[in-house]
Amino acid sequence: MTIHDGEFSDLSDDNHRIWDANALWWDDTIGDGNEFQTLLIEPATERLLRPQAGDTILDIACGAGRFARRMADLGAQVLAFDQSEPFITRARERTTASAAVDYRVATIDAMATALAGASRVDKAVCTMALMDMPEVKPVFAALRTILSPGGIFVFSITHPCFHSASIQRFAEIGEEIDGRHVTRTGVKVSSYLSASARKTEGIIGQPEPQWFFHRPLSVLLGHGFDAGFSVDGIEEPRLPPADGKPGVRWSHMTDIPPIMAVRMRLG
Repeated sequence: MTIHDGEFSDLSDDNHRIWDANALWWDDTIGDGNEFQTLLIEPATERLLRPQAGDTILDIACGAGRFARRMADLGAQVLAFDQSEPFITRARERTTASAAVDYRVATIDAMATALAGASRVDKAVCTMALMDMPEVKPVFAALRTILSPGGIFVFSITHPCFHSASIQRFAEIGEEIDGRHVTRTGVKVSSYLSASARKTEGIIGQPEPQWFFHRPLSVLLGHGFDAGFSVDGIEEPRLPPADGKPGVRWSHMTDIPPIMAVRMRLG
């Protein structure tokens, strides 16, 4: 059986249109952060990326710039870009003039061209966006020319093993051997190895469902390996336990990580 390489270039234009339509609503809804960002995504990303004074960091698909501002607060010089102009407009509105962030409306290929001949950057980050991209090969190919030798790329994504558009979360009651009833929660996975594209709501109620691009780890990381990267760090954070009755939120399934963060280093 041939495994799809996880590239869906035919959906690029529609994907761009949808994110332009959703951008301002998305930022209005979670621009100040939610528990995924504050408890899972950003702490894990910071531990792997270790942004600090003197770093030059490329922020890929920066959205409204929340993490770009955080890295600048830690002393880094940040070059942040997104192909969605509404997102970049909002990012500039949210960022003080003194912040060390340069925002641009661009694609990864355009950034590679713009940076050609310039000093290479030390680090790159992509926060919860690779699964929103029709193509990821160009990201790794461009980073090969943008990053300094030994430079690192840290990305976070919904966990492809447990949190894709095809999984189902469940809560069920079962009887133990001693006659006691217990509620179990978890996820049902019916598909993993096949790369796929389907529409879903990242946030319930958003103006338009977005494209979600599922790639098994062998495909996603394989594109990085082909570009000369190796993995030297990984985190699979989980939410703290929820109070109250069992349910199907991720905080009810504390042994299942909803996201993962990965550090890859350019050889």
